[in-house]
Amino acid sequence: MKLTTITREYIKEQVKEKNVRFLRLMFTDILGIIKNVEVPITQLDKVLDGEMMFDGSSIEGFVRIQESDMYLKPDFNTWLVFSWETDSSKKGKVARLICDIVNPDGTPFTGDPRTNLKRVLKEAEELGFTDFNLGPEPEFFLFKLNENDEITENLNDNGGYFDLAPNDLAENCRRDIVLELEDLGFEIEASHHEVAPGQHEIDWKYANAVEACDNIQTFKLIVKTVARKYGLHATFMAKPIFGINGSGMHCNMSLFNENGNAFFDENRPLQLSETAYKFLAGLMDHAPAFTAITNPTVNSYKRLVPGYEAPVYIAWSGRNRTPMIRVPESRGMSTRLEVRSVDPMTNPYLALAVMLKAGLDGIKRDLKATEPTTDNIYEMDAAELESLGIKSLPGNLLEAVESLKKDDTIIEALGEHIFKNFVATKTLEWDQYKATVSQWEKEQYLHLY
Repeated sequence: MKLTTITREYIKEQVKEKNVRFLRLMFTDILGIIKNVEVPITQLDKVLDGEMMFDGSSIEGFVRIQESDMYLKPDFNTWLVFSWETDSSKKGKVARLICDIVNPDGTPFTGDPRTNLKRVLKEAEELGFTDFNLGPEPEFFLFKLNENDEITENLNDNGGYFDLAPNDLAENCRRDIVLELEDLGFEIEASHHEVAPGQHEIDWKYANAVEACDNIQTFKLIVKTVARKYGLHATFMAKPIFGINGSGMHCNMSLFNENGNAFFDENRPLQLSETAYKFLAGLMDHAPAFTAITNPTVNSYKRLVPGYEAPVYIAWSGRNRTPMIRVPESRGMSTRLEVRSVDPMTNPYLALAVMLKAGLDGIKRDLKATEPTTDNIYEMDAAELESLGIKSLPGNLLEAVESLKKDDTIIEALGEHIFKNFVATKTLEWDQYKATVSQWEKEQYLHLY
């Protein structure tokens, strides 16, 4: 979003000019949850010097209690001043800095998802790539709050794809979200109602991988904050309601080198370069394993079922939207691969790390992409799928985690610390889910037996 490098001096000028009274030092845990340490502006110098300490043992998947002291190293280029004021008697603004996590000795913490993504990006640089860009398309639902500000299961509208008011009752809320994002520097490309009632999508211009992931986390915070002002709860849960479409976060990715977009070659089939085809093959080869990261919850797999426009099969195409990967029509500098299976519950830093690693592995191993799938995969039977060599994505979280544990490339993309803690957390999640008695089971069996 920002074309200039933000300096310490600029931040101090902004603090005075915009009456900033509090600083939010934001970071993301392994599960993708935004965390923050809020401090008064009197601590500004300490913050900018990277001397702000926090207890890492209290964060999911970080460190043990005997290793708890960790430091927040702010990325000055993530400086943002939110439009809303504090609730204190002395009104003032709140500013945000996204931080990397460092150990007491100053070394990068290997369990920090943002730092981990930077590590994988260095591998791309070593192969001659200057940028890895992402244009995300996150979807979300809006539910009504009751008089006690508790979340209900009542949707805010009955609108459908690209509907206008009065069916799209969230139009004003969505417009305010867009205005807030634009004030913070987002270049919004589209804002519309999605297919399902109460479901919405806002798209913005692509950015380099780390900045794009920062943007996703900021976007989630803004959406939830503005929705609350309208008496609504915004959720990025993949499948909050049975019987209608779930929420995805299609990821449009492209690699650049010194000559421009490395995925574009006007002289090759579909004008895709050899690099693009190899990257594509790598994505497909490692899809079963990285799905544990891109679709990281029990609920994620309630979306990845036939009949609701979510991809279920590991295949690719041009215009066809039923496979996991699509190649949008744009070419030249806009040539990209769209991975459609990702959902917005993912940790974006980890998702980008594993998908980049998968694609780079395809390039390094000279993998060959399969033929594109032009027919509707949802209409194919098992025999047709087998004859075309089309396999399914994992059917549940357990299957995905088991695939992850067998894929050394994706394990390497996460690093030992994140891999071990992620698997441990998700194994526990599956065990708890497996032991839970659902409402469906009660309705099916309680009276019958």
